[in-house]
Amino acid sequence: MNKRSWETWLFSTAGVAAMFVVLLGLNVVLARFKQRVDLTADKAYTLSPGTRAVLSRLDTPVTIRFYCSRLDTATPETVFLRNYARRVEDLLEELREAAGGKLRIEKLDPQPDSDAEDSARLDGIEAQMLSTGDRFYLGLTVSLLDARAAIPFLAPTRERLLEYDIVRAISRVIKPEKPVVGIMSPLPVFGGPSPGLPMGPRNQEPWAAITELQTDFDVRRVEMNAEKIDDDIQLLVLIHPRDISEKTQYAIDQFLMRGGKLVAFLDPVSLADSRQQGNLPFSVPGAPSNLEKLLTAWGLKFDTTKVVADLNFKMQLVGQRNQLVEAPAFLNLSRQGMNPEDPVTSELGPVWLPLCGAFSGTPVEGLKQTVLLKSSSESQLVEAFMAHLNGENILKEFRSSGKEHALAIRLIGKFRTAFPDGPPGGDTNQVASLKESQKETAVVLVGDSDLLYDRFAIRELNSPFGILRMPANANLTFLQNVVEQMAGEMDLIAVRSRAIPSRPFTRIQKMQAAAQERYQAEIKKLEDSLAETQRRLNELQQQKEPGQRFILSPEQQEEIARFREQEARTREELKRVRKEFRREIDALQTRVQWINILAMPLVVSLSGLAIAVYRRKRTSAQ
Repeated sequence: MNKRSWETWLFSTAGVAAMFVVLLGLNVVLARFKQRVDLTADKAYTLSPGTRAVLSRLDTPVTIRFYCSRLDTATPETVFLRNYARRVEDLLEELREAAGGKLRIEKLDPQPDSDAEDSARLDGIEAQMLSTGDRFYLGLTVSLLDARAAIPFLAPTRERLLEYDIVRAISRVIKPEKPVVGIMSPLPVFGGPSPGLPMGPRNQEPWAAITELQTDFDVRRVEMNAEKIDDDIQLLVLIHPRDISEKTQYAIDQFLMRGGKLVAFLDPVSLADSRQQGNLPFSVPGAPSNLEKLLTAWGLKFDTTKVVADLNFKMQLVGQRNQLVEAPAFLNLSRQGMNPEDPVTSELGPVWLPLCGAFSGTPVEGLKQTVLLKSSSESQLVEAFMAHLNGENILKEFRSSGKEHALAIRLIGKFRTAFPDGPPGGDTNQVASLKESQKETAVVLVGDSDLLYDRFAIRELNSPFGILRMPANANLTFLQNVVEQMAGEMDLIAVRSRAIPSRPFTRIQKMQAAAQERYQAEIKKLEDSLAETQRRLNELQQQKEPGQRFILSPEQQEEIARFREQEARTREELKRVRKEFRREIDALQTRVQWINILAMPLVVSLSGLAIAVYRRKRTSAQ
């Protein structure tokens, strides 16, 4: 080996070794400075501003004990859970860094018969039994002094809500006392005598909606004629506030100005408030409910003479003769009618909205609107009273509006008073009126109150142990989600659910739509021609002379033969056009597939060739 070759080999080896040492050193140094870079268009992996606001207010260290089983088995189930657990850990680390030293993370592996497993049980963490027979723990508990909040199992199905769930637990230990929720309603929601209500017993139990809220909140009754809302009430819930006075609306207005929050279930037709009158074969709904004075100040309208009918969300009801009848104004809202990005609705099941009204208008400056529930575009507004009587006429005369109607909305911002001239009646003895909310607050408006009525929210089953009450849908879950979010910190409302990155092939979709548009007109023309031919054939079959029961005239037979031939040609042409349409779509998909497979290798190969040619030219020039 000559000296020049030996030196080249030595310097090359030394260079590789030096580069290895430099990379190793950089890796050790940079590992101490963890920083995530979110390159997604919708910032799906960036902490929400609400999360950072909650963490920034921590003045006492909060501890999160994260329990995760470290199993050695490598089944698809355990691999999936381990990968999900790693994403949970990443989020916890990001929360810890954002908290600025006020959040401690303890990671525990609850092996069988270990101290960590005993700790998990004491903290209320639930083990999940896997198909392999192993017990898998994946949960956490948040503690601050004596306050504690647990998430027994971090279900992968709630990954989009993971950030919200953890921040909500942190918020609970910061303020462990139950929020005070006021309930105002003219209906017997707290139970007691209910004269004139044919749909329920004379002495009602409290509505299931109220019973559920009393589990998690300090629920307080507020009278319908209240002229002031108590200062310690954090959230006021209105359920069908019919005949509400201006003085009470003023009290609600000033409650909002002081920073309180409001959830209002309005209703154009309240079935829970229906009454039997005279000898009529049907019950007559009571007065509708509205907050017209307040809604007008917020830039919104709620038409109590109309309800929403929707062909996509219509329900089937049992008629007078026990037959099923279509009820397009009784809505069974599926996920397509819910906001997938809001924690209140992103994980909801079906919601029933019988005879629901719609909100319209544009919120005034300073208020931001979020639609929580909506109709489909195959909907229209129909007369409320007629929809209560008969749904068949709605179907016969249905004319789609082509627009989605807002059924439940949330407003956030600084509200301005609906009473700029002071309290109604000119009462000067009261405290000076507030003209604008002291801080940002929130209002949720729902166009129906019957969704909370037991008849539409729960199902009762007879059992050997008595009557079992089970949820019939997600109506009560919707109420609990709304109240939980609104009764908590304002920042919790800003904690959005993690968005599922969706990257549809919009260009492909446009190309497919263009191809379909080219063929659709021709297909429609051929289908119409085929239908007309079949109609003419049926007419000819019926054109018989008196006494000519089975035999057709030669002219009729000739015309029938001609139409049958035309029918066959039309069917063949229709088959050809549809085949060409499918062939074009398949060819488009094949082209895209091959481009995805070959494009990157081709680019890399051409780049390599270009670099090789460039270097060769430089070497030749030297």
